[in-house]
Amino acid sequence: MFNDARSKKVVIAAHCLLNQNSISDGTAEMPSQFDAIINLFTSNKIGIIQLPCPEFLCLGLARRDEGGAKRELLEENTRIRTLMCEEGNVETLRNRAQEIAKQLEDYRKYHFKILGLIGINRSPSCGVDTTTIDGRETEGRGIFVKILEDEFLLKNIRLKMVGVKTSREEESVEKIRNLLAG
Repeated sequence: MFNDARSKKVVIAAHCLLNQNSISDGTAEMPSQFDAIINLFTSNKIGIIQLPCPEFLCLGLARRDEGGAKRELLEENTRIRTLMCEEGNVETLRNRAQEIAKQLEDYRKYHFKILGLIGINRSPSCGVDTTTIDGRETEGRGIFVKILEDEFLLKNIRLKMVGVKTSREEESVEKIRNLLAG
């Protein structure tokens, strides 16, 4: 089954890698998407599973405060992280994580290769290697990535996770190349 032209390779990508318009005010470093990374996926015939933007989903585009861009980045990320930890938001993210895990189980069932998950370091929600806590960028997972990781473990889904930053294009591209190389 599924022996047609498809590559049977997919990667899971943070929403804002494909849509910078969704991120918090004042933080976009690219007009639309992270071209260098997206081009690596398309040139290698890798399908992209775009995660929902957890902050947009739970807090809206303005992240419940139209003055967010006036704050220092780490201060604003801390405010957003606090809001994302509200029980209703955590429950919303758990439900999304379950949906995503179900998709991955189906891909595995049909022998697709899930290459990994790409998150955004420093993000309060999608950080992989670093996140923002108490006004500092610190080692650890963002809220959504941690919930995804926990759900994946429950479903015995093991995959590599890589964190990138739009402000570090060359380093980010190298991380993705390493992921794709296996």
